[in-house]
Amino acid sequence: MIPALYIAASGMNAQQIKIDNVANNLANVSTTGFKKSRSTFEDLMYHQVRAPGASSSSETTVPTGVQIGHGVKTAAVDKIFSQGDLQQTGNMLDLSIEGDGFFQVLRPTGEVAYTRAGSFRLDRDGRVVNVDGMSLQPEITIPPDTVSMTIGEDGTVTVLQAGQTNATQVGQIELVNFINPSGLLAVGQNLFLPTDASGDPVTGTAGENGLGRVLQGFLENSNVDVAEELINMIMAQRAYEVNSRAIQAADDMLQTVSQMV
Repeated sequence: MIPALYIAASGMNAQQIKIDNVANNLANVSTTGFKKSRSTFEDLMYHQVRAPGASSSSETTVPTGVQIGHGVKTAAVDKIFSQGDLQQTGNMLDLSIEGDGFFQVLRPTGEVAYTRAGSFRLDRDGRVVNVDGMSLQPEITIPPDTVSMTIGEDGTVTVLQAGQTNATQVGQIELVNFINPSGLLAVGQNLFLPTDASGDPVTGTAGENGLGRVLQGFLENSNVDVAEELINMIMAQRAYEVNSRAIQAADDMLQTVSQMV
């Protein structure tokens, strides 16, 4: 009877992790460029009381056997990089990626991080930076006398300066993709870092080689579906309650046995 306590406890722990994940998704429902996470579970090892196919006599075998599971564990929490809805803002430095790819920003540590959040600003030197002041890579500087700025779908940045009639190209936004984006390391601030699981970053021009287009004046909303998350929360809550009842049932049965002794 004791194994039932630990088996049900593993189920409660797994559902607690799922609830934590759902809560994080819902908390970030309004976070620009946020990608929801999904919990994946797998069963634990089995106690083989009688293995399937074991001999039951000199001429017969057991068709199914007796295998007692030891519970469940969280196998992975996957990032789902599906496209979020695009919201038009009209801000010339609000950018979104329609399709696959990431923007590159330089962290204070000197390493390049990757993001889907395209809410950019200009710092005091005219550099294009994100909301935390990390500069877009490759670095792009906008002249102080710029009247208007245009960013093409291929990431080409052109500006029209005061007193000029022709636009001048001042930079090129390069996008990056990974063979396995779900293997990226989320470090907060809407940033990801590459790992051995994600593979090396592959840099390219927007709209080419499977990379998405850059859209100026749009932001990508979170891809969290509130209704879906609420359903997941209810399912996790019910599973948690059922596992707690299994613990209570096992405890009651143990109490019955102890009273018989």
